[in-house]
Amino acid sequence: MNYQWLLIDADDTLFDYEMAEADALMAAFADFGLALQPTHAEAYRQINTALWKAFERGEIAQEALRLERFRQLFDAFGLAVNVEAFSACYLERLSQAGHLLPGAVALLEALSGKIGLALITNGIAAVQRSRLARSGLERYFDAVVISEEVGAAKPDAAIFDAAFAAMGYPSKATVLMVGDSLTSDIAGGVAYGLDTCWFNPQAKPRPEGLQLRYEIRRLDEILDLIKA
Repeated sequence: MNYQWLLIDADDTLFDYEMAEADALMAAFADFGLALQPTHAEAYRQINTALWKAFERGEIAQEALRLERFRQLFDAFGLAVNVEAFSACYLERLSQAGHLLPGAVALLEALSGKIGLALITNGIAAVQRSRLARSGLERYFDAVVISEEVGAAKPDAAIFDAAFAAMGYPSKATVLMVGDSLTSDIAGGVAYGLDTCWFNPQAKPRPEGLQLRYEIRRLDEILDLIKA
C-alpha cells in the first residue's frame, strides 16, 4: 500500500508506559510518606488495567477513573490516604515521565517530512501533552488527538473522526493505524475501515478471528510497511 499517513498510539507503542507508571507510583507513595511494596504495584496494575478497559467500553468516565483506581487500591490494603490529593500527585509525577520504547525516536525521525504523522491516545490530556514535550516527540506530529480533549476514546469511531479532521480528511486507504492494544487500537481501526498493524513486541498469541493486516515485533518494521 502507498500509505501517506501513520496514525499511531502513544502508551506501550511509543512511550514505555510500564516504566513511567512504576516510577510515578513509587514517587507518589514516597511523597505521601508510604513505602511502595511489590504487592501494591501489582494490585494497582490490575485495577488500573481493568478500569481502562471499562473506560474503553464506555462504562466509566475518565474523571471517575482517576480516583476510583486509587480508592480501590487503598481500600484493598487498608491505607488511609486522601484519594483526590494522591491522584493529583500521581498524575503530576506521571506527566514528568517521558520514557520511550526502543526505536521510537528513530522511527519518527525516519518518517518525518515523508508522510503525515498523527498521534491518537486515550490518555489524560495534561499528562500526554507534558510527556510529548519532555520526550521531544511533540515536534514530529502533524496532529495529536487525545480522548479527553475530543470527548471520545478508542475504539469509538468519534475519536477517529476527530483524528481524520485534524489530518485533513485523507482517504482511509492511505492511513495505517499502529498500536499495541487489540481492544482499542486494532478493533477501533478495523471498525473504522483502516489497515491496522499490531505492535506485539512480546509475541503474544493472536486471538482467534482477529482481523488485522500486519503484526510487528519492532517499531522499525513499520518502515518496510510504509515502503510497501
